Amino acid sequence: MAENCTHLDQIKRVKPKTKGCEECLKMGDSWVHLRLCLSCGHVGCCDSSKNKHATKHFHATKHPIVRSQEPGENWMWCYVDELMFEGE
Repeated sequence: MAENCTHLDQIKRVKPKTKGCEECLKMGDSWVHLRLCLSCGHVGCCDSSKNKHATKHFHATKHPIVRSQEPGENWMWCYVDELMFEGE
């Protein structure tokens, strides 16, 4: 499916800025799963988490692609094209 994503050129080699959801850590809240923004390294919680910070980060920044931060998972998601695909 990656061949249908028009935003692959926006993927950068980033390091996670935090070990957990940046906003949840500040709030003292919890999350279900973590997503890494591949434009800037922001770590946000998934849409199964009550705060949905990864999606909020996309709406605020328009950074299109996140990667799962869950152990053993290697998939990415493009918010703009609404496509999931395997990572490197």
